[in-house]
Amino acid sequence: MLLTPVATIGRSTLAMLSGIGRIGLFFLATLAAMLRPPFYLREFGHALLTIGYNSLPVVGLTALFTGGALALQIFAGGSRFNAEEVVPSIVAIGMARELGPVLGGLMVAARVASSIAAEIGTMKVTEQIDALVTLSTDPMKYLTVPRVLAATLSVPLLVAVGDSIGIFGGYIVGTGRLGFNPAAYLKNTTDFLEVWDVTSGLIKGAVFGFLVALVGCYFGMNSGRGAQGVGRATKSAVVTASVLILAANYLLTELFFTA
Repeated sequence: MLLTPVATIGRSTLAMLSGIGRIGLFFLATLAAMLRPPFYLREFGHALLTIGYNSLPVVGLTALFTGGALALQIFAGGSRFNAEEVVPSIVAIGMARELGPVLGGLMVAARVASSIAAEIGTMKVTEQIDALVTLSTDPMKYLTVPRVLAATLSVPLLVAVGDSIGIFGGYIVGTGRLGFNPAAYLKNTTDFLEVWDVTSGLIKGAVFGFLVALVGCYFGMNSGRGAQGVGRATKSAVVTASVLILAANYLLTELFFTA
């Protein structure tokens, strides 16, 4: 009885490490599939539309309200030290470096990872993936590669749009609610925002997009049978993608901005 908790911890640890290993092998198989033909451009175009273009509304609205709320919070905190003038620069830097990529990645994870996992999981349950194999079509190349490439390319564009809308949200609140001069607000934004601030956020967006699509495809491909199996795969895809985004964000921030 005394060893039961230790055994439980050990089983959980081994299961976690086994899952990490399986995802790692799936990652390597995906990279290998990207490098050899055939390439399904039609599937890539469809994935680009559903992952990128159709995610614009939710990413844009999230960025708009986040930029406005960020301006209010920075103004309230800065007023304690008579530093209200830092609102434009901090909103721009915060959106470009952190909030734009992370919130955009999380919104895409909630929308895309669940959709991919549910779609591929349903295909597995209804034996459509087995039918692809019967037709000499590699499911990895037909289902996974187009979605991973589309997410890797489209999420940085979503991040760029989200950054712009978020900074605009801060501008609206700053000039309309907090009394900033519009010209001075824009000048402070452009003076303190550097190219690397934007570039680092776009790189993060590409990494997050890759992780979201990879995780969605992995759990879809390994979905259990029946409706419950698809439901568990969808839930696991969203949770895993969100955690990986936050972990990757820390690692990339440590890499980019630590002297």
